[in-house]
Amino acid sequence: MQIIKSKAEMTSFVENQKRENRTIGFVPTMGALHEGHLALVRESIKSNSRTVVSIFVNPTQFNNKEDLRLYPRDEQADFEKLRAEKCDAVFFPTVEEMYPEPDERIFDLGSLATVMEGEFRPGHFSGVVQIVTKLFDTVKPNRAYFGKKDFQQLTIIQHITKQLNYNIDIVPVPTVREKDGLAKSSRNKLLTAEQRKIAPKIFEIMSIAVLEKEKYSVQELKNRVVSKIDAIDGLRTEYFDIVNSQTLMSINSWNEKCEKVGCIAVYCGKVRLIDNILF
Repeated sequence: MQIIKSKAEMTSFVENQKRENRTIGFVPTMGALHEGHLALVRESIKSNSRTVVSIFVNPTQFNNKEDLRLYPRDEQADFEKLRAEKCDAVFFPTVEEMYPEPDERIFDLGSLATVMEGEFRPGHFSGVVQIVTKLFDTVKPNRAYFGKKDFQQLTIIQHITKQLNYNIDIVPVPTVREKDGLAKSSRNKLLTAEQRKIAPKIFEIMSIAVLEKEKYSVQELKNRVVSKIDAIDGLRTEYFDIVNSQTLMSINSWNEKCEKVGCIAVYCGKVRLIDNILF
């Protein structure tokens, strides 16, 4: 497995592979790798001649500097996990390599980036798209793999890939969960033992809501989910919405003809957890 730190060397690696008619699968990550990430890597290895994983904690997508400072990092453990999966190359650049000067690009993400995460983390998706496009321009993959856990991010990446005419297949991969239902996340490492016990209640309550949807209106069900979560000491809902999976706009009725997804952000102590479920 090659560990590549410069854009020039990464581009050279990819060009050499493509000269041999090899396909490139790409998994962009911020490190602190867990089973969710490794599921993406395995999907890529199954479908491509070569798999590249990037590890880069992108500063422009953090609107909270403390969140950036506390973001878990363990590159040596990450490298070991990727070697065990038979990953071909890791792109591991510095901030200076990816941002030699400030990125002033503005992207047209419309309302996709102003609801839910966009409302509570202003500028977040602009930063996500900045780094993903930089990585796409460097790695030039045939396919790129994103987890469904970050559902809004996935939708925005699909949108910008079409808008900017990238010839890249965006492959969504189902959320990987712990046995108790908690979505795997790098942030789970920040939970105390007590918080770890209550965090699975988020998905449990959403799962019950899916079964109850015939009994309540959309708004009533949303209110029930929030009140049930907020009744648990140590949990505080930031938002819960049930949206059209394509537009990310709130649905008002179960009769609307679209795929419906419930998206949530909950503070478990000071740790912010996001999840989603298909309605």
